[in-house]
Amino acid sequence: MGGDEGEGDQKGGFAETGQGTIVYWLLLGVSIGFGLLTKYTMALFYPCAFLFLLLSKEQRNILLTRGPAIAFITSLVVFSPVILWNAGNDWVTFRHTAGQIHIEEGFAISLSSFLEFLGSQFGVITPLLFVLILISLWRLRRDREGNFLFWFSIPVLTFFLLKSIQAKVQANWALPGYITGIAAFSAFYVKGFFTAGRGKKILIAAAVSLSILVTAVAHYPSLLRLPVAVDPTSRLDGWKELGNEVTGLYEQMSQNRPVFIFSDRYQITSQLAFYVKGHPVTYCVNLGRRMNQYDLWPGFSSFLHYDAIFVRSGDKDVPKAIAAAFGKVEKKVISAYTKKRVKIRDYSIFLCYDFKGLREEKQETY
Repeated sequence: MGGDEGEGDQKGGFAETGQGTIVYWLLLGVSIGFGLLTKYTMALFYPCAFLFLLLSKEQRNILLTRGPAIAFITSLVVFSPVILWNAGNDWVTFRHTAGQIHIEEGFAISLSSFLEFLGSQFGVITPLLFVLILISLWRLRRDREGNFLFWFSIPVLTFFLLKSIQAKVQANWALPGYITGIAAFSAFYVKGFFTAGRGKKILIAAAVSLSILVTAVAHYPSLLRLPVAVDPTSRLDGWKELGNEVTGLYEQMSQNRPVFIFSDRYQITSQLAFYVKGHPVTYCVNLGRRMNQYDLWPGFSSFLHYDAIFVRSGDKDVPKAIAAAFGKVEKKVISAYTKKRVKIRDYSIFLCYDFKGLREEKQETY
């Protein structure tokens, strides 16, 4: 985006210089569109780019050219399949996104969610690197390239920081803001590492080493030998054992009549679809939860007189609505263990016979 020598530089480096520059604006629009198809967080590119151009003296005149409009319209064209699909489906994707960021809850102040989010950023990026990234962005903001890095990082981090005051924000949501932040850290600190003073070298080495250590632990959490109760990776274990158990029951019950598999949580439903032999179609019943992807797909309401396997996490009773929907329900509890025979969790498996029909709840939240 640096422009050619001559007229382009005289107009700020980004101004239109002919047909070739228009191609770059088109490519930018395509890139933004693909980004939106991948993750809606890409929408933050628009305000970041606008602020960068508006508050940069050398680039401000670009807003008066047709380039930004071309990129914007192109990105919407690429993203249009999502827009058109949502227009015909009650804008469900956007309702879900709005639900995730708690728009309907209105303005509120939650100190706990703010501190939780701030602490999560220290944990994800590591405290030392987090501080050095902010320093790098601030120190480089007066340079042309540094100004670009600043405006594609700080607005993103600020947005989620302010949002965390109102409601819970997941730790990974702000990660797009660290892409240019890490570039700024590299340009300001790492680039001059070998010519820096001893104290600065120690600071940079400590920041990088701590980040590598945290990354290693994230990929190999067994290094910490955490108890199952506090080990976040324990959520990844136990599913294969559940799949094997349900496979045996599914094959046995299928000898008498057709059988379908379902749960009341999409996490369990998707794991069953993967780990049960043959990858059968699985279903997620709505008993009063927020909407998920399974509600957009065909359900099991037409499977009258089928048998079924219903799975819940933990040692729980069968919901009254499920019990009433079948002629008979039998409960079986199994436990999943680590290789060292430490229990991970229990699963309640309900063998359901003669499906009579079920009226599912209508989702109230997204």
